[in-house]
Amino acid sequence: MDKILEGLVSSDHSVPVKRAIVKKVVEAAEKEVTEEQCHALFTLTTRLILLGEDAFQRQIGIQVLEAYARYHRPEFEHFFTKDFALTLLQQGYAHLDRKDPAVIDYIHCCLRLLISCPSVLEIFGVIQVEVLRMVCERPEPALCAHLSSLLSDFVQCLPRDKSGVLFCQQLVRTISYFHCFASQEQELREYVGQVTKVSTLLQNIWKADPATLLPSLQEVFAIISSTDSSFDPSIALASLVQHIPVQMITVLIKSLTTDNNVKDASMTKALCRMIDWLSWPLAHHVDTWVIALLKGLAAVQKFTILIDVTLLKIELVFSRLWYPIVRQGALAVLSHMLLSFQHSPEAFHLVVPHVVHLVQSLRTDGLSTSKAFLLQFTELIHCMMYQYSGFPDLYDHILEAIKDLPKPEEEKIKLVLNQSAWTSQSNSFASGPLKQLGKSETGKTGLVNLGNTCFMNSIIQTLFMATDFRRHVLSLHLNGSNTLMKKLQLLFAFLAHTQRAAFAPKTFLEVSRPPWFNAGSQQDCSEYLRFLLDRLHEEEKTIQVLESVKPKMASLVDTNGKEPTAQSSPEDAEESSLTPAEVKPEDDGRTLTEKMFRGKLITGIRCMQCNCISEKGEPFTDLSLAFCPSATSQGGPQPEGPSEEPKGLCQGSVNGGSEISEPGPAPAPASNINDVPVTNEPPLSVPDLVNYFLAPEILDEDNAYFCEKCSSLQRAERTMKVVSAPEYLILTLLRFSYDAKCHVRRKILDNVTIPPLMRLPVHAPSMATQCSSSSSSPLQVDSPESSENLAKKLKPSRKEEEERRRRGYTEQRR
Repeated sequence: MDKILEGLVSSDHSVPVKRAIVKKVVEAAEKEVTEEQCHALFTLTTRLILLGEDAFQRQIGIQVLEAYARYHRPEFEHFFTKDFALTLLQQGYAHLDRKDPAVIDYIHCCLRLLISCPSVLEIFGVIQVEVLRMVCERPEPALCAHLSSLLSDFVQCLPRDKSGVLFCQQLVRTISYFHCFASQEQELREYVGQVTKVSTLLQNIWKADPATLLPSLQEVFAIISSTDSSFDPSIALASLVQHIPVQMITVLIKSLTTDNNVKDASMTKALCRMIDWLSWPLAHHVDTWVIALLKGLAAVQKFTILIDVTLLKIELVFSRLWYPIVRQGALAVLSHMLLSFQHSPEAFHLVVPHVVHLVQSLRTDGLSTSKAFLLQFTELIHCMMYQYSGFPDLYDHILEAIKDLPKPEEEKIKLVLNQSAWTSQSNSFASGPLKQLGKSETGKTGLVNLGNTCFMNSIIQTLFMATDFRRHVLSLHLNGSNTLMKKLQLLFAFLAHTQRAAFAPKTFLEVSRPPWFNAGSQQDCSEYLRFLLDRLHEEEKTIQVLESVKPKMASLVDTNGKEPTAQSSPEDAEESSLTPAEVKPEDDGRTLTEKMFRGKLITGIRCMQCNCISEKGEPFTDLSLAFCPSATSQGGPQPEGPSEEPKGLCQGSVNGGSEISEPGPAPAPASNINDVPVTNEPPLSVPDLVNYFLAPEILDEDNAYFCEKCSSLQRAERTMKVVSAPEYLILTLLRFSYDAKCHVRRKILDNVTIPPLMRLPVHAPSMATQCSSSSSSPLQVDSPESSENLAKKLKPSRKEEEERRRRGYTEQRR
């Protein structure tokens, strides 16, 4: 027997000779062998299995070990004890490290041979503890794969109860550290196979013990939502997704998106990493999970996260369309991203440069599935080009590339677009929590940002809080009208009575957005307000005219006994207009917009040569307030207009000013503004800017005034007086100045305080004889003349300051 054993490990024999020796040894296993010989054989085969120089020696060791263990079970049970197994798992064998997969394979082999022996139960207990310790050490994919094979065959070795939950969590953490640095296809296949074995083990554990599933998924989310820049989880976590029951998607996504403890930054990281999972070749349902999370975030109105993630990952998702094995899932995610991101063309335009190359590749790759995929892809592209049709230069080459492919009908495109936008998606994830939350403590309903629509939301909130205006709008009898005023009335009514925490004013945005406002872009709220008020005014004026024509048309019918001619059709179409009581107020025919928001300015120009005064009335709906020149930094950009400090204000101070100024020294500006932080002067306030706006202006040099009496250009003084104040005063701060050095516009960031009470100086119309009068045009809401150059003040020089003040006091006394 000793010679036979020496022949097994000798290198002098050829392979056929060794095979013959093995055959003799295996046949000898059926005969009587002493305990010492068995122990020597077990030791030798262990060395061959663990330390064999090649696969042939390891194969020999396994054959001999299996033969003698089968016929000499007691001796093998005495050889492979729990202590020996513990030594292998904690220390290894000879120079073999304990983390070598060969150790796990050897133990796996021995457990199969001992399965019917009572002592195997003790070994199971040792392995339960050791495998938990091993996964806590985050072993490499190869060792984990061998360990998974062992545990899949011997589920008795799996940790139980709390240790089982901890084992699953630690195994998830271990997978997150799996990284493949191979570049060869065979190595990549081997890596994918190893990861698949580990994920399959977790699937088996989740099926056997469902209580371990949720903690495992929580661990997955904790890993992928980590904002630690030093750790990037492995994409191998994607292999777990296919083993999560699909019916749990709704519950888990709802739990994640409504959890206040999950910060936006963490959710953004998690979503980005899930999108990266689309690259994993064997994972199923990844696209389902990604889309479910996108919809869940839209349901709870986390639009900022959706915008950031879409812009960051849209090109990566598109790049996955080149790989057939992950192509279909990537297209599903890409379609959802593009069709839901409808407030701006930015996301679509990021992928536009790559469309033609992909189309050409799909036409020529020779795959049977490519044709059907190409049809789906081009349908998506047609939808997006229809949505953003204002960029023909970008789309011409795409249209040329897909001209021979079917184009969806316009109705189908509209249906797809209407069903896919974030604001039109089902609120199934968040309807419960939002209903429970209800309104805020203020009792007001918020407005959802539909994608850079804060310009509209701020105006809606401001108009809604204008109590008298809101009351008048709600009291109008519009009888089912489809006018903008009707839409505003419905919006006010909803905000006043709904119990929702927030409302998305999508319909009002569609009907009130100025045509030149690009969807999804930042816009100016002042410009939007002017457009909105002008639309409301024009609508009401039109209705007034139609109502005034109705009695005349009725009399014609009574006299002639005939129906009105074709001119009556517009009147019939406006049956839903305002009632006469609302259209025609008691005093005048002013519209609601005029009564609430219109004021009147008198602009007077006094020739400083002949002292003749010319005055002209101008309506306004808002005052554009410029900053004083001293409000800009020393040596910095100069404001667009005034170049000197405002002097005495003939019309009195806004803050507490009166209509008739008392004799005495000229009133000084409300504040001497200086933006240097170290000064002790008071901060700039709204009354300061109004005073500056109403201060006199000297017309001289290139801006000289043509006096009709003098028949020549003369130096003149222009003043403005408010003679009629609106019920609601709208003030616009001109926060941009022109930098003459750099030839750029700069924003003025000075703080401006708003007093709780402010008096606008309103003057009675002047009765002074005018040397030359300018006929005033009919008053129109928000006339362009009312705001042109109102804030561009050219202040008087110091030389004429005293003369102007003296004349100003004389006018005030009169």
